[in-house]
Amino acid sequence: MIRNIVFDIGNVLTDFRWKGFLQDKGFGEEMVGRIAAASVMTPLWYEIDRGVWDEEKLMEEFIRLDPGIERELRLAYGNVKGMVTKRDYAIPWIEKLKERGYKTYYLSNFSHKAYVDCIDALDFLPHMDGGILSYREKVVKPDKEIYLRLLSRYGLKAEESVFLDDTPANVEAARVLGFLGICFETKEQAERELEAYLAGM
Repeated sequence: MIRNIVFDIGNVLTDFRWKGFLQDKGFGEEMVGRIAAASVMTPLWYEIDRGVWDEEKLMEEFIRLDPGIERELRLAYGNVKGMVTKRDYAIPWIEKLKERGYKTYYLSNFSHKAYVDCIDALDFLPHMDGGILSYREKVVKPDKEIYLRLLSRYGLKAEESVFLDDTPANVEAARVLGFLGICFETKEQAERELEAYLAGM
């Protein structure tokens, strides 16, 4: 029996709109590409979410990859408000599931800076039964440890839980541990698959 629904946050319950965010700051297409190539498109981005390095160390690593755009990198990431934005369906979806007796949790790779600067986009968090943000744990998906911490902290059983994430590797890591998994593409597709699981299909 399914008792728990576990959600990723970025591109599931919120928009993670890094490209639009950079465009909003006035960067043209070529500069957006250069900034991304030195930051969000590199493995360094996981270190933001892991929460071990301080902001300046991370910025130094970005700059090392493309020293010619130091000013642009610092302007881009000095404040990241608007990088994560609301999806209007988040709270109604969560509340609908809770009304039916399901527990809802979050399990997300998320940085401290994004949490602080984009807190307005996370208005659904108080509606949930708990969860884990990677920066607080110093571990990121798809490392199995972060899933195990969620299970242990809230006394959950993987086989009673459905996990939704937009990254296939994260979904597969959850499945290996016994979760039912849904690779999120659209809300309609994910809700359809979720309802099939909840109906026991």
